[in-house]
This record gives sequence, C-alpha cells and structure tokens, in this order.
Amino acid sequence: MAKKKKSKVSPNTIGTNKQARRLYEILETFEAGISLLGSEVKSLRAGQVSFKDGYVQFRNDSAFLIGVHIAPYEKTGVYDQHDPERPRQLLLHKQEITMLKTKSEQKGLSVIPMKMYFSRGKVKVQIGLGRGKNVHSKKQDLKDRDISRDTARQLAAYK
Repeated sequence: MAKKKKSKVSPNTIGTNKQARRLYEILETFEAGISLLGSEVKSLRAGQVSFKDGYVQFRNDSAFLIGVHIAPYEKTGVYDQHDPERPRQLLLHKQEITMLKTKSEQKGLSVIPMKMYFSRGKVKVQIGLGRGKNVHSKKQDLKDRDISRDTARQLAAYK
C-alpha cells in the first residue's frame, strides 16, 4: 500500500489565500480577530470562504476586511441570511492599526488576508503586509522552485 501524504493544512484552518504569496512579497504577518455574525461562523465551520479579491481597508481608526466572500448558511431562513460581501471589522490593537495604516500608505504596499482559522474557538485572520510582485520576480520564483525541486530529486536518487 502507498503511504498517505500528510496534509500541510492544519485541521483548524478554514481557508487560505493561495494567490497571496504568488502576487505579493509578504514582509510581515499579523493575527487579527474578526467580528462575525452567527450564521457566518456556521458557514465558516463548513469551510465556505473565498479570498478572491480580499484586502484590508482603514476607516476611522479601524480596520475592515473587504471583498472576502463568506457564503450564506444554507439552513437559515431567507430573512436571517447575512450579506456575503459585507465589510467585517478586524480586531487589532490601536498601535497595530496605526502602524499598518502608515505602512500601507507607502507606495506599493498593501494589507491582504492570507489565512482564516480557528484558535481556541475563535475565528482568526492572518493578514500580511505585502509588496506587489512584478513579472520578473514571479519568473525568478518559478525558476528557484524548479531548481530546488530538481536538486531534491537528485538527492533522493542517490539515497
């Protein structure tokens, strides 16, 4: 029998933004709580989240998660369903908010959601301060990944 591969995603992980590391060079990461409704938490337990166009916006000394789609919970009534694209407030310390706000105002830096997971029964979001990659750096990442894969294959062949 073949061995089963261990999954890299922990059982507490709800979803990851796969495009974040491909499109951005992540400089720093932060953990933030998120203000949710009850039906949103139930939907997240089912793993129904999409980070497609997600980003963090700063308004009135608060941070909001914009563009993250949390699907409506299917077992709620028509009137109790939440808006899937609504802005959700991130729970961060005031110093972290001001620091992220000042850094994101710099040219080329943005704050993006990277991962959503459960931590001690609470939903947490890992956000990252990233600089957008250009075509050259994406090609260089692909080249580095190919080289490391080839060397790993050659080392495995000698064992």
